[in-house]
Amino acid sequence: SFSLQESLKAVLQAGQQAILFLNRRGSSTYVFCRDCGYTLKCPNCEIPLTLHLQQSKQLTCHVCGYNRQMPTSCPQCGSKRIRHYGTGTERVETEVKQLLPGVRTLRWDFETSRGKGAHEMIMQHFKNHQADVLIGTQMLAKGLDLPLVTLVGIILADVGLTLPDYRASERTFQLLMQVAGRAGRSPLGGHVIIQSFMPEHYAIQAAASHDFTTFYNKELDYRRELKYPPYVDLVRMEYRHLSEEKAKAAADLMAERLRDWIKEQHHRSMALIGPVRPFYERVNRLYRWQIILKGANPAALLAGKALPDWRVEVNPPNLL
Repeated sequence: SFSLQESLKAVLQAGQQAILFLNRRGSSTYVFCRDCGYTLKCPNCEIPLTLHLQQSKQLTCHVCGYNRQMPTSCPQCGSKRIRHYGTGTERVETEVKQLLPGVRTLRWDFETSRGKGAHEMIMQHFKNHQADVLIGTQMLAKGLDLPLVTLVGIILADVGLTLPDYRASERTFQLLMQVAGRAGRSPLGGHVIIQSFMPEHYAIQAAASHDFTTFYNKELDYRRELKYPPYVDLVRMEYRHLSEEKAKAAADLMAERLRDWIKEQHHRSMALIGPVRPFYERVNRLYRWQIILKGANPAALLAGKALPDWRVEVNPPNLL
């Protein structure tokens, strides 16, 4: 944004440092054909592949690690109009260098920190002012003490906010608060610029004003209304299989058994959600189906029951 551009220039002119945060790796978040709409997806997980320009135009799955080269034509229709879209940390670094010629940048994400000692090397370089702008993912949210950092720019605060998970707002708020805390930790002071397509969202508003209490109360209101923890307990049951049909059949059968057990044990307040496909429908070639139980102590319903091949989590960290 114009505001972030001007702030970056002012910080660099003052001989200070800046952090740019984007919770996405790579150069582009998906690749698709402009003629037929075909999207390149991982054959193991069926999620869009991410383009990494700095790795010889390599497409990568960030779930299972599958790699392939960027095609020159569409695998489905043969069109040459295959393009990459979206923004990742590599793309942000490229844009910063074009905007501010001569700027010294460092990138801190999964790709740049895989080697032994890479984390320490990146941080030492930045602490020694061998770079002006540090660009990275959620690794930047750690408790870093960088006295010369007087500006934090959050490029796309909405990443993760609309995921189909009841804790999406909580995780976004927590991450934004942590990243924002990297600026102004010295007498030099500092400020944070949050870029968002949903600036009215209560998690964005609360993070921008560093207002934990307002977020906490608002989030609890939603949890109470929708009957999510801490007001009820959850049990997540997941089934995986190489065959999509067998995975669905097993999930349907388990759902019927659960409904019978709920009736037999008179759990009138217990809710059963599903079976449904999770957000990540397929991981490492295995199709996934899940069932959610909501209520007071839903784990008791499963006590002593044989659940072969089912993964069971009580109050799971996410429902994805």
